[in-house]
Amino acid sequence: MAVTTRPATVFEDVRTMVGPKRPDANVCWCLSYRLTSSKENRELAAEARGEKVRELMEQGPPGVLAYDEEGEVVGWAAVHPRADTSFATNRRIPHVDDLDVWSIWCIRVRPGHRKQGISHALLSGAVDLAREQRAPAVEGYPVDNRGEKVDLTMAYVGTKALFEAAGFTQAAETTSTLADFPRVLMRLDLR
Repeated sequence: MAVTTRPATVFEDVRTMVGPKRPDANVCWCLSYRLTSSKENRELAAEARGEKVRELMEQGPPGVLAYDEEGEVVGWAAVHPRADTSFATNRRIPHVDDLDVWSIWCIRVRPGHRKQGISHALLSGAVDLAREQRAPAVEGYPVDNRGEKVDLTMAYVGTKALFEAAGFTQAAETTSTLADFPRVLMRLDLR
């Protein structure tokens, strides 16, 4: 399937990928890592979460979206400067250096469109967005699943193999785990 990726500038398309079916439901909206305050993340509920995403979108695209040949949104990847995310203060995921790196923390593909290379396109699109914004490097924190199956609810962080295929290298171990798999810090220099 041919897909194109674009910066996420259309709220309804972002909502399709990360919003709830019911507006009053409490779902992530991909804010868990994007907000620097865990208190704010806990306090935002229902419609307020979507409004926060809309507010953040006014500051710039919060990630990239993948579209199929018919223009239907089929995927999402979150990417933003690490300094404006909870990764800035995360004690389980180390800082390799003091560069103003960008973080990629969520890659989602809609059901019915998986296993078609869309994750690869999303990761590439996220790197392109960071590069366009003059990021010196971009990093992700995927699981090192060593080829084992990752539960779909936890697969949003990506796998080490996905990041390696995009040219990332492991820059550090972490003390973070997800679905019983260790997470690793993968880095791609953009300079």
